[in-house]
Amino acid sequence: MKDLIEYIARSLVDDAESVRVDAISDEDQSYELHVAAADRGKVIGRKGRTAHAIRTILAAACEGENVRPSLEIVD
Repeated sequence: MKDLIEYIARSLVDDAESVRVDAISDEDQSYELHVAAADRGKVIGRKGRTAHAIRTILAAACEGENVRPSLEIVD
């Protein structure tokens, strides 16, 4: 799951080297996405649409596991 988040984020940002994904809890599928400050708007998107789309993809990837993943975009 971390690889999927990292792949999507690296595709969206200009500074791909600054992308880092940390697993908060593997049982709950909770993750933190760290990007450069200049790229944060690209990952969040207008009115949060891009962030919502990423979370939707994660939910589809976890379908059948009875777990709803969570993704936080942090500094």
